[in-house]
Amino acid sequence: MNLFVFGLGFSARHFAESERARFGAVRGTVTEPARADALAAETGFTIRAFGPEADDPGIAGDLADTDMLLVSAPPAKDGDTVLARYRDVIAGSRIRWIGYLSTIGVYGDHGGAWIDETTPAVPKSARSQGRLAVEEAWLALGAETGKAVQVFRLSGIYGPGRNPIVKLREGRTQRIVKPGQVFNRIHVADIATTLAASIDRPRAGAIYNVTDDEPAPPQVVIEHAAALTGLPLPPEVDFGTAELSPMARSFYGENKRVRNRLIREELGVRLRYPTYREGLADLVADALG
Repeated sequence: MNLFVFGLGFSARHFAESERARFGAVRGTVTEPARADALAAETGFTIRAFGPEADDPGIAGDLADTDMLLVSAPPAKDGDTVLARYRDVIAGSRIRWIGYLSTIGVYGDHGGAWIDETTPAVPKSARSQGRLAVEEAWLALGAETGKAVQVFRLSGIYGPGRNPIVKLREGRTQRIVKPGQVFNRIHVADIATTLAASIDRPRAGAIYNVTDDEPAPPQVVIEHAAALTGLPLPPEVDFGTAELSPMARSFYGENKRVRNRLIREELGVRLRYPTYREGLADLVADALG
């Protein structure tokens, strides 16, 4: 079976590379044409340019020769570019499994309470509202065509090259304190495990929270990373006075504890990194080089 990936970024690339043996051909997209050739050389995959200003003519043929489709490309302000350009091609193809990577941000703020997939999605930000609309559009395509479309709502993603240890080493992190604030996280390897499990056990219309077992305050995770490595611990910064981008600040406006029971009970997923402690411990050597 063949895989096509719209948006071969951090999470999707890890999945495609870690599960390479199960696919006959792997094809995917990046937004910059100049990046396509370089990534093809790195991965051995067929890479096409796709984005607001790019649309490789080979994509339609690739989709006609695809069995599994993973959509990791973020939506545009006016909706999902993939559906806008290729909905009919996908609908008429032999593709039988579609995974859409979304975010737990679609749930909005729950004041630190525990939530799961039965919790209504009430996104606060325009960005998350757009995500929810795209989720619904992909699920509608599945209902219309009989294809097994699954939505994966991811929490904060980390892994090799992208984690608190790297940020500490490079002096790019703050120890921000906002009383009561917690975030869930997910290691990129556990995302890949969940996607592979869904391919083995597809369920049309499914929505899964892909997250760890232990939501934790952000400053505690930074402190643990420093303790593991001996790297200098940045001073505490009160959230109210912290210098943050509008997007980063918006993350702190939502506080929830997200359960992952469904991926365990329905897909049989056993997280390799159930908390940030296991995940960071395994990343020390990689992060310190």
